[in-house]
Amino acid sequence: MKLFVGTGGVVATALLLASVCGIAQAYSAPDNWRFDTGSDGRVTASLHATNKLITGGGALSYSPVLTIACRANGEPRWSEWLRLNDAVSASRTITVSVTVDKASKVNESWSVGTRGRTLVRDGADGIRRLVSADRLLLSWRFGLLSGRGEADFDLGGLSEAVGQIAGACNTELP
Repeated sequence: MKLFVGTGGVVATALLLASVCGIAQAYSAPDNWRFDTGSDGRVTASLHATNKLITGGGALSYSPVLTIACRANGEPRWSEWLRLNDAVSASRTITVSVTVDKASKVNESWSVGTRGRTLVRDGADGIRRLVSADRLLLSWRFGLLSGRGEADFDLGGLSEAVGQIAGACNTELP
């Protein structure tokens, strides 16, 4: 079987492969992000932490999950949340220490979600600070006597993920 016919065939094949690879690359989602669209119009991209936390019983470990979300029709338009397997003891808000790249730590107030296993921060400003970042470190207290939790995220592909979410939500980038 002959694969190429003369120099013209080689050039044509190379151009075809380059254009196909270029198209695939332009529309490919970052591998480390998982995308979802909810029935309520919310579009999300989720990323597992690079580190593990030990559950309260100590038998299992898990990686916290950071989710970036956009709501197509509604407010807040943009939000981020951290999903945990162990609940925090706070009922309304919790202080989360945020370190983006190697900048100084900033304390923020995050809402405590369902059963204390989700920490939520609404607003485009939280997403905006991450778009050009490489790493995100979140730290919080599980409770008065329960110790601290920490989640470290490699944000590779975040700007592409946010762009894909914004396009699906038909909204501007944060």
